[in-house]
Amino acid sequence: MIVLHLTDCPIGLRGDLTKWLLEISSGVFVGQISARVRDNLWERVRENCRKGRAIMVFNANNEQRLDFRIHGDTWEPVDYDGIKLVLRPSPSRLKENQNYNQIKAGFSKAAKIQAAKKFSTIKNRYPDSYVVLDLETTGLNPDRDEIIEIGAVKVSEKVVTERFHSLVMTSRLIPDMVTTLTGINNELLAAEGKPMEEVLSSFLSFIGDVPLVAHNIGYDRRFLDTACEVHEKPLITNRLIDTLDMSQKIIKGLYSYKLEDLAKHFCFEQSKFHRSMDDAETTRLLYEKLMKLVGGDD
Repeated sequence: MIVLHLTDCPIGLRGDLTKWLLEISSGVFVGQISARVRDNLWERVRENCRKGRAIMVFNANNEQRLDFRIHGDTWEPVDYDGIKLVLRPSPSRLKENQNYNQIKAGFSKAAKIQAAKKFSTIKNRYPDSYVVLDLETTGLNPDRDEIIEIGAVKVSEKVVTERFHSLVMTSRLIPDMVTTLTGINNELLAAEGKPMEEVLSSFLSFIGDVPLVAHNIGYDRRFLDTACEVHEKPLITNRLIDTLDMSQKIIKGLYSYKLEDLAKHFCFEQSKFHRSMDDAETTRLLYEKLMKLVGGDD
């Protein structure tokens, strides 16, 4: 069961959503849909709601028995020791965020630098040492699907120092759609895949306690949390940084904020996608680019 509430969104978007959900009041949609359809709908809402606001609440297999997503609102979802809460920002934080959102695509380089200097305190929120990660999975539901590949890049003081990559054995056959998208098939995992418990132990040792960066990091975290629970490993408590959220705040007016489309927007020399190391490297380039836009670096 999901509930989706839209405010000040285009009528066309609302009409589109009625293909899957029932609109029981103006801007209020409810329905029973799969996790895959839910995630695809949320992506569509974020890309097309323009200056509107969207809130989605849905059942989840966690301690709260629910999860939620917020887009276009000043209230911010935060994680507090594994419990998801909503932060109602103070007036000073609101003012800071409003300044932050003024950096827009299309400004000249000089204008970006001049504006970004005003927001140096914002840049200090984001570290120069971190691990960028990406997962490939058999599907979108962490309760049913499994991780089949982990890729990560460790950066220390803006310098790449180490990389991590492993294919992961799975207990289920890989769907044809996943093989078409990633190129990973059952034969490849049988030949090169390692047990999840072994890969997870090595990965947790690799990341340590440094901040983690990913594009739509909530997706990766849900799969990692599930894997940690299954294999009785400690849950990841590292600071999380989402380049999808950063991109939407810093670059306004893009039709799509998918990693591949952002790579094209910035003309990254990255031709491969949907493999963990390729996407982790692209996410690292994106994070560095966003930091330059925020900080006014050359």
